[in-house]
Amino acid sequence: MHYAKDILETIGNTPLVKINKLTAEIPCLVLAKYETFNPGNSVKDRMAVKMIEDAEADGRLKPGGTIIEGTSGNTGMGLALAAIVKGYKCIFVLADKQSKEKMDILKAVGAQVMVCPTAVAPEDPRSYYSVSKRLASEIPNSWYVDQYNNPSNSTAHFESTGPEIWKQTEGKITHFVVGVGTGGTISGVGKYLKMKNPRIKIWGIDTYGSVFKKYHETGEFDKNEIYPYITEGIGEDILPDNVNFDVIDGFTKVTDKDAAIYTQKLAREEGMFVGNSAGAAIKGLLQLGHHFTSDDVVVVLFHDHGSRYIGKMFNDEWMKNQGFLE
Repeated sequence: MHYAKDILETIGNTPLVKINKLTAEIPCLVLAKYETFNPGNSVKDRMAVKMIEDAEADGRLKPGGTIIEGTSGNTGMGLALAAIVKGYKCIFVLADKQSKEKMDILKAVGAQVMVCPTAVAPEDPRSYYSVSKRLASEIPNSWYVDQYNNPSNSTAHFESTGPEIWKQTEGKITHFVVGVGTGGTISGVGKYLKMKNPRIKIWGIDTYGSVFKKYHETGEFDKNEIYPYITEGIGEDILPDNVNFDVIDGFTKVTDKDAAIYTQKLAREEGMFVGNSAGAAIKGLLQLGHHFTSDDVVVVLFHDHGSRYIGKMFNDEWMKNQGFLE
């Protein structure tokens, strides 16, 4: 008999799926690395388990401990699934811009959820970064995950996501396109792919209100670039240690409106019911279209599932209220 001994063994080996209608004007083959097939419906399952296993191995996470993390939702889900299997408690701190669905899903798998304001500086004691660190200092036998600076994050993608893409494309991939948040996915996959073929181009998708693109191009951390934005899961107002700018060839920025509209387009024109960062990623890929030739194989990674955005990007009333639909 062939079966997984627990739900964590089903993580990874997600399919590559050809995008057809939305990329019809681009001459190359465009393939989506479809990460919603993971059990927690996102790419974050991979690094969540890796971070926990590494923390167990070196004693940072002890039996019966409490896992504490600031998350936009998906890392929390991956951590929660692993915690259930391994016997830990979870407390997750989210910014108030995250969808209600994400908060409800985390509660559904037994996690305690705290909500903090989005429109405060990272060092503000009310920010979800600060609250996470404070809780970890106050709660006995707890472990603060710190996905932004935890090296196990990018290592997970160097060990799993990158090799999968290389194998699935038979080494023919020429470009990798992905939204950048903690930096783990782009850095881990990018490092692996460039090790296999240094000519492969790694493109990051950023959002307006985030510091990544300008910092990559100028080396300047410009606080004037920072302002609240709606797009979920990508962009930052900090420079996480996990963003390895050396393996990234460039960034393109996508507006909140375009990210939301293309999230709907993926569902309605490709049958791909995926999340907000996927809308940003496919629009960013289209913006980069002039870089591609008919011989290229472009892989774009879709992080998470559309069910987490039912009340937002898939709600036409919400879209109208944001000025994204007529």
